[in-house]
Amino acid sequence: MLKSKMNWIKAQQNQTPHFDLSISSVIKRMLLKRGIHTEEEAEAFLYPNINDLHDPFLFDGMDRVVTRINQAIENEEKILIYGDYDADGVTATALLVKTLSSLGAVVDYYIPNRFKEGYGPNENAFRAVSEAGGSLIITVDNGIAALKEAKLAKGLGMDLIITDHHEEQDEVPEAYAIIHPRLSEDYPFNDLAGVGVAFKLAQALLGEVPKDLTGLVAIGTVADLVPLQGENRVLVKQGLSILTHTEQPGVKAIKQIGKIDSQMSTEHIGFVIGPRLNAVGRLQDASLAVDLLLEEDPVIAFDIAKEIDELNQERQKIVKSISEEALEQIEQQYANDHVIVIAQENWNPGVLGIVASRIVNKYYKPTIVLGIDLERGIAKGSGRSIPSYDMFKEGMEVNELFTHFGGHAQAAGMTVDESKIDELRQALNERAKTFLTNEDFIPTLSIEDEVEWGEVDLNFPKELDTLAPFGMGNEKPTFQVSDILLTDLRKIGAKQNHIKLQGQKDGLPIEMIGFQLGEVADQLTPGVSVDVVGEIEVNEWNGHRKLQIKLKDLKCEEWQLFDYRGKPLNHQLIERLPTSTDALVVYFNEQTTPIFDQAYHISELALLNGENYKRLVCIDLPNSLEEFEQVIQFASYQSIYLCFSNKQDQMFSLIPSRQDFKMLYVTLNKHRNIKEEQKAQLAEAKNWTLNQLDFMLEVFFELNFVKITNGDITFQDEVEFKPLEESITYTRKQNAIKVEETLYYSTYGELKDWVECRLDLHMKEGEVVYGL
Repeated sequence: MLKSKMNWIKAQQNQTPHFDLSISSVIKRMLLKRGIHTEEEAEAFLYPNINDLHDPFLFDGMDRVVTRINQAIENEEKILIYGDYDADGVTATALLVKTLSSLGAVVDYYIPNRFKEGYGPNENAFRAVSEAGGSLIITVDNGIAALKEAKLAKGLGMDLIITDHHEEQDEVPEAYAIIHPRLSEDYPFNDLAGVGVAFKLAQALLGEVPKDLTGLVAIGTVADLVPLQGENRVLVKQGLSILTHTEQPGVKAIKQIGKIDSQMSTEHIGFVIGPRLNAVGRLQDASLAVDLLLEEDPVIAFDIAKEIDELNQERQKIVKSISEEALEQIEQQYANDHVIVIAQENWNPGVLGIVASRIVNKYYKPTIVLGIDLERGIAKGSGRSIPSYDMFKEGMEVNELFTHFGGHAQAAGMTVDESKIDELRQALNERAKTFLTNEDFIPTLSIEDEVEWGEVDLNFPKELDTLAPFGMGNEKPTFQVSDILLTDLRKIGAKQNHIKLQGQKDGLPIEMIGFQLGEVADQLTPGVSVDVVGEIEVNEWNGHRKLQIKLKDLKCEEWQLFDYRGKPLNHQLIERLPTSTDALVVYFNEQTTPIFDQAYHISELALLNGENYKRLVCIDLPNSLEEFEQVIQFASYQSIYLCFSNKQDQMFSLIPSRQDFKMLYVTLNKHRNIKEEQKAQLAEAKNWTLNQLDFMLEVFFELNFVKITNGDITFQDEVEFKPLEESITYTRKQNAIKVEETLYYSTYGELKDWVECRLDLHMKEGEVVYGL
């Protein structure tokens, strides 16, 4: 038996709709789950059109904003784009700078320093803008929490336009205008990223859809992990096409350094472009990232991209170091907390969001990681969460403990007085204990559909691409395939940390590969039935194309027999055997040397509690089948490991027949006495080996048929007849033969059937007992 690592959440199975489209039944069911019921809706979803975007003037205040910006352009006022230091913020900044520059505006941008100024508008920056003659500030990806700064801007005679998408708080800033999806009742889509909101402003200003800017929208939207649904889906799909063929020097340079030379995907943004743009603001002033996106000289752009790549490498080293220190702190103090809150001096606040994500991946608990600045007496950091814990909502419930707090349900940024860290940890944990359960701390795996292997073919992965782009809210679909007969498995990779599986379902072969699942090879054995969940893709190798499942998780509901009979019990095999407290290691012969600290002779079973054990390891052959039955029926095992070796080989040692015993009896009765030195002559005359003769004499001695004195054999008269089975030596020999025949020389299938029969009997007896 193998338990799944995650809770499998399977979408409700729907009937296949009757779309008259050339797509598989699986794709049709997927569309129905997404609320698509007609062929027209299916066409619109599969092939989104950039011209179907919502009217930007549905935003409250958009008319007022466009009028004010056009006025500023006409009067040659100094306009400042006030951005943010993450990928969403820098792409939004670059997008609006490009847009306003194309309209002839006098425009500049400003990105606050994460370490000196923190997130969002700040008083010193606004005063500097005013002193420099600026009269209009437009925020992108920030500003919705800037209550004080909005009042300051007004007092300084500057107009403040806020474009943002973050969670609004109880009070909104007193700005000239606010463009925010959730503050506009008439706007149909609430989940735009910061760059998406900036794009809608650009669309309104230009009077058309600026398709060439959708590449920036795609980068910021994917990197900010907003749902890829609605307008985001349309914008990202168009943007990926723009990015694939872009000639913009900055994007082209970062693609070259990231070795992206194929069709752009959300994975390229999430793992190559996004992390590099984010790395700049995590370690220094993020303006370098904006400069890259605005640069028109290819040589300069490549130099900037190279510098950014070096910063990303430095960021990776810092994250690794802090993660190691954080995990050590958790293990020592906070592993049992519902909400993990950790803090340490000299941790770089710029990378703590990544560290928090890694901790969530390991412990699957809401996590806040803070870097302490002892000189200022504050700690800055980031939080990441799990689906059942709304970090923004819970943070707002204890908002008095923060000097700054903002974010989303699954991610937040905060500043807290160093003296209040312990109080914050206690408050969040006390609240979490009231509603988080053990089930909430088990990762979930969303399953798109359970498919029959015959439903999919080599064209299926290409059909899946029509549902792309995949990301938050439109995750790359995973599928369940059940009851696969496992025919082969092996570890692969230089570190043997991956696994390759072969199976069959309804007569069709299935190939599966699991990255970072190498340990599963020691927990499964061919011949069992497994259920798997994974992505269905095409594996192309040397011109051959095969369908395969890239595993996310798998499970086996059957008990398993691991057959290590005849294999040397060396270090390599011992490493594959279970050593946890639920594993019972048993040996049968007192001469056997136990290989584990906790190994028990069969005579010690009575001292143990069978309910504690789920796995059984037998390290030598039992003396009888009854002994083995006693052990396998001692507990309800999920897996049994048999490490039998056979040094005696009783089955092939030419056991004397009953006719041989009768012949020896007649000979002894006739000659009465046989000297020790005559035994060899007798064995040769009767065509026995000397060992066979000694065995029969030992049996007769136990039955009192003979006396043996100094090796001489004397036949006994008037002895009560006894069957051979009353001899311990004879019985032991017969038992050993049965044990070898049943447990050692049987095929795997025969052995498993024999054991399963005894396990079933044990379970049925248990049911009767519990039924009473």
